[in-house]
Amino acid sequence: MLRRIAFGLGLLSATMLSHSVLAETAPTLQIIVSKDNQTMTVYDGDKVVGTSRVSTGKAGHRTPSGIFSILEKRKYHESNIYSNAPMPFMQRLTWSGIALHEGHVPSYPASHGCVRIPSDFAKTLFGMTERGVHVVISDEQVIPVPIRHANLFEPLKPLPTEPLMSDIELRPTVKRKTSAPYEVAMNSAERSPDMTVTSSISMEEDPAPLKMLIKRRDQRDTILDVQAMLNELGFDAGTPDGLAGSMTRSAIAGYKRWKELPAGGELLTQEFLDALYRSAGRDKPPAAQLMVRQNFKPVFEAPIGLSRPEIPLGTHFFTASDVDRKHETAKWHALTLTNVLSPSERQRMGIKADALPSTATEALDRLDIPSDIRERIGTLLSEGSSLTVTDEGLGPETGKGTDFITLTRSSATVAVTKPEPAQKPQRRRAAPRSYRNGVGLY
Repeated sequence: MLRRIAFGLGLLSATMLSHSVLAETAPTLQIIVSKDNQTMTVYDGDKVVGTSRVSTGKAGHRTPSGIFSILEKRKYHESNIYSNAPMPFMQRLTWSGIALHEGHVPSYPASHGCVRIPSDFAKTLFGMTERGVHVVISDEQVIPVPIRHANLFEPLKPLPTEPLMSDIELRPTVKRKTSAPYEVAMNSAERSPDMTVTSSISMEEDPAPLKMLIKRRDQRDTILDVQAMLNELGFDAGTPDGLAGSMTRSAIAGYKRWKELPAGGELLTQEFLDALYRSAGRDKPPAAQLMVRQNFKPVFEAPIGLSRPEIPLGTHFFTASDVDRKHETAKWHALTLTNVLSPSERQRMGIKADALPSTATEALDRLDIPSDIRERIGTLLSEGSSLTVTDEGLGPETGKGTDFITLTRSSATVAVTKPEPAQKPQRRRAAPRSYRNGVGLY
């Protein structure tokens, strides 16, 4: 209780715009930064906990827009790019160098890409957040609104544990001349690699929040299918990872020789894919992919249905709160971010050039999620779980030690063709997929 009171007082002292509404738990907090009006609003569901002025990236060092989460926290940090500049109460959003931190906050964008926060607000917010809390950075102001939909997951009661003893007749293998009871040892049933731990979840304990992403299937997903099917058929395509490495290419070449398919040209031809799906006895997958992470690690992914694929989904973010496993209910909130697709991206995705993005409700209407997947997610759903629905696949910032990071672009951002001349050093942007600890922040 004292912690909650301190949080409310700290937010009030940080800015005249703060509200006295107190957050109940850190997992349900959501931080929204508006670059248009240089403000930060902290929500618990749709309740405003507090607001503050901020300063985002100036021209040439623009703060990226999108959906992030807090990856790392340090009370004191120094930039290893910009002359060891102090960055107190740092909360990292990307491994390539974007963070929330205390700093000078004028009434305009002035940072080198990070989001600067006034001192008192930065300190108090640091004390209330934890790794995994969502941060949305938008070009325009967005507000989470309550939403109800059949395709938003609901928590399920934990499944009963398997019986310890089977119903087979027990008998000793060695005869003994004694009336004392026998002690019987039994092997537990083996668990398949993809079994969840749902049976160990009690009604009182919730697992860590799930972070879910629904996107259009892309070449990575197709390669994952190809690798799995080739391995099933006896071709060694290596561990399925969605990358067309040397082992995967060799296995594809071997399959093409077996089926007398053309060896040259494109690696994944439609003729090859049709033949491989037939050989494996599989139907072609639907148009979308659901991916699930927990504690910054992949849990599972599976194809799901998407109707009218020629219409853009848009980019929508849904968060769960008031998760009641006993009564199998949850409250969801939604917000929509502007995300402009280029003509070449629309063409690659098979989207009509003049088609408008779906609203959040329309996007959910178009999804077909199998019941077994819904049940699996329902048994793990907890406070602070989230779902992102977007047309684009995994961005360059999503990787080891992150949740799903979705970058978005407004029409103004798309129009920018090159940074201002004075921007440097460029090498910090050269390898965004390295995901190393200690990458310089600014």
